Amino acid sequence: MTAHQVLLVEDEELNRVLVRASLARAADPDVRDVELVEVATLATARAALVSTPPDVVLLDLNLPDGNGLTLATELADQDQATRPEVVALTASVLPAERAAAMAAGCDGFLDKPYVAADLVEILATHLRRRAERPAG
Repeated sequence: MTAHQVLLVEDEELNRVLVRASLARAADPDVRDVELVEVATLATARAALVSTPPDVVLLDLNLPDGNGLTLATELADQDQATRPEVVALTASVLPAERAAAMAAGCDGFLDKPYVAADLVEILATHLRRRAERPAG
């Protein structure tokens, strides 16, 4: 079985370290064994999406070169059979921010700071959802 691909779009190094550590310690082998690709900008995320199409994108919304919702909207326009699941990660807990993320095409939302168990649970859920989609 091939490991799942996860693209982490996060500009803060400490947050990337925390995600990496949380996934490495996950009890769920599907989460623990993901191939994690880490990028810090929208530009590098777009390049990574082409070179290594992921199953799930963990997407920070506040990036140095723009708002992650721009990328979420671009991904939402892709063929549903091949597009990755997108989970917004943000420090904003405002209901309007959550609504904007879902309207932009995000499949899930996780508030920062989050506990490792919540990250693992939401990632496992979206890995399963992606795997259950019918092939194009």
